[in-house]
Amino acid sequence: MDVAVALFTQNLRVHDNPVLHGALGDADHVVPLFVVDTGIAAAGFSVPNRAAFLADCLADLDASLRERGGRLVLARGDVVGETCRIAAATGAGAVHVAAGVTAYAARREERLRAALAEAGRTLTVHEAVLTAAPPGSLTPATGDKDHFAVFTPYFRRWDVEHLRPVRGAPRAVSVPRVRSAPLPAPRDLASGEAAPALPRGGESVARRRLSAWEREGLDRYAERHNEPGAESGTSRLSPYLHFGCLSAVEMVRRTRRRGGDGAEAFVRQLAWRDFYHQMLAAGPEAAHRDYRNRRTAGWRDDPAAVEAWREGRTGFPIIDAAMRQLRHEGWMHNRARLLVGSFLTKTLDVDWRVGARHFLDTLVDGDLANNQFNWQWVAGTGTDTRPNRILNPLTQARRWDRGGPYVRRWVPELDGIRGSAVHRPWRAGAPPDYPAPIVEPPD
Repeated sequence: MDVAVALFTQNLRVHDNPVLHGALGDADHVVPLFVVDTGIAAAGFSVPNRAAFLADCLADLDASLRERGGRLVLARGDVVGETCRIAAATGAGAVHVAAGVTAYAARREERLRAALAEAGRTLTVHEAVLTAAPPGSLTPATGDKDHFAVFTPYFRRWDVEHLRPVRGAPRAVSVPRVRSAPLPAPRDLASGEAAPALPRGGESVARRRLSAWEREGLDRYAERHNEPGAESGTSRLSPYLHFGCLSAVEMVRRTRRRGGDGAEAFVRQLAWRDFYHQMLAAGPEAAHRDYRNRRTAGWRDDPAAVEAWREGRTGFPIIDAAMRQLRHEGWMHNRARLLVGSFLTKTLDVDWRVGARHFLDTLVDGDLANNQFNWQWVAGTGTDTRPNRILNPLTQARRWDRGGPYVRRWVPELDGIRGSAVHRPWRAGAPPDYPAPIVEPPD
C-alpha cells in the first residue's frame, strides 16, 4: 500500500502515537490529517480557551512533523467527508484513527467506516491512544455488566493490567503531494477572548512540563495534591492529556518507574481518568442524564445565585477563589473543582448540568467523560457510594488552604484579614467591596 491517512483527533503528538505508527507501518507515504470539525462548532463545543490551546497544539504538531520531513495536512468541514476527500485525492487505501468514547465519536467512526468501505478503503481504529487501558477491555468477572461502576474494584483490575509498549517518535514521515488549509489562529476556531493566563498548548511544552513535574513535584504529590494553593502540588498536565499531547500509557509507565508514595497516588489519578472514560463509552447518555436517579425532588432554579457562583461573588472565599482562578487561567485545581461542584449542587441545590456546561465552556481541559462524571459524583447522581456527601466549604478551606494563601491570591479584597479568619470574612470584618454570603454559612 503506497498511501495511508493518519487522522488526528485527540492524539496531537508524534511520541507514542499508535495512529501515526500504524499508518507508517501500512504505507510508504502517510497523510497526517487534522480536520477542523464544523460539527463540534455547531454543537457549541468550540470555545475560546480550548480553541487557543488547540491552535498551539496544531502548530507544534506541524513543526514536529516538519522536523521529520513531513507536515500536517489541515482541512475544515465534516470529518467524514473531508477524510474521504483527502483519501481519494491521494489514493490512500486505509485510514487510521483513535477510538473515542463519546456518542459523537462513535457515530463519526460508524459513518467513516461505511463511507470508506463504499469507496473500497479500510478503517483501522486504534485502542489505548487516549487512555492507558482501552475503555472496554476491563469488565467485572461476575454478573452481566459490561463495565465497572465502582472505582475501587476497577482500579484493582486496572493496576495489574498489562499496558501496551510505548512507541517512540518516528524518524521520518513522508507526505504525498496534497493541498492543505493553513494552520488556524484561535479566532479561526472560536470567537471570543481566551483566559489571560491560559497555558500554552503543544506536545513540546507538554513533554517539558512532564519532565519538570517528575523532578520537582511528583515525589510530594501524595501529601500536597489536595492543596489548591501549592504551586507544585499538582502536575497541571490535564490539558495536555485531553488533547493527546501526552500519552497516558507513557505517563503511567514513567511514573511507575519513578516509584514512591507520590507516584502511586498520581497513577491512581490517571486510573480515575480511565475509569470515567470506560463509563462514558459504556453509557454515552450519562453525559446528559443522571447515571443514577437518586433525587426525590427537582432542582432549584436560581439564576442570581448561579451568576454569583460563575463570577466568584458568593461570599464564600474558597469558592470565589476557585471560580476566579478558572476565569483567569481556564483551569482549576481538582480539589477546588469538587468544592465548587458540591457548593452549586448540594448547597445551592442547582442542577449539576448547569455547572458542567459552564466548565465545558471555560476549562481548557474540558473533557466530556471526566467533567460530566465528576459533576455527577459531587451531585450524588454518579458513582459516589455516599451520594449524600456534602463538602463543607469552610471545613475544606481550613484543612486544605491553611492560613489562606489560595484565597488571598485570587480574592485580593480579603488580603488584610489575617490567618485562617480569611475563610470567614463575615466574622472578621469583611471589606465593603466583598459580598456577604449568598446563603447562610454552615457554621
